[in-house]
Amino acid sequence: MTDPNNRPGKIHQGRNIKRFREMMGIKQESFAHDLGEDWSQKKVSLLEQKETIEEDILRQVSGLLNIPVEAIQNFDEEQAVNIIANTFNIEKDAYVGNSNPTFNVNPLNEIKKLHEDKIALYERMLKEKDEMMARLERLLEGK
Repeated sequence: MTDPNNRPGKIHQGRNIKRFREMMGIKQESFAHDLGEDWSQKKVSLLEQKETIEEDILRQVSGLLNIPVEAIQNFDEEQAVNIIANTFNIEKDAYVGNSNPTFNVNPLNEIKKLHEDKIALYERMLKEKDEMMARLERLLEGK
């Protein structure tokens, strides 16, 4: 089977969702809560085991993770590892080293993204706290 870019092999969309979710530090329980009432930790676990995922669910998941749908559909870990492995010449770099490394990263963008990620995490934690407080208040009212 080939993917839309005609690369050989299969892209496991569920595994990709798991990778991105874990990179963002989101637990399955929290993710299930964000997906909606009919979701549970078990259902998220089953989703992450599926090789191919329905388009509407992919859109919902990508929105929550704030990544493009294409990232889930096309990320190929094996290819990424091969690119990294082929980028470095172990014998040459291990002994000679690179005295002029080049980084194609704008540090200000990285700091901004880190800051945005922290704000999103804090907002999600505050939302969960507010929901928990509301549940506790309803429980107390019922007594």
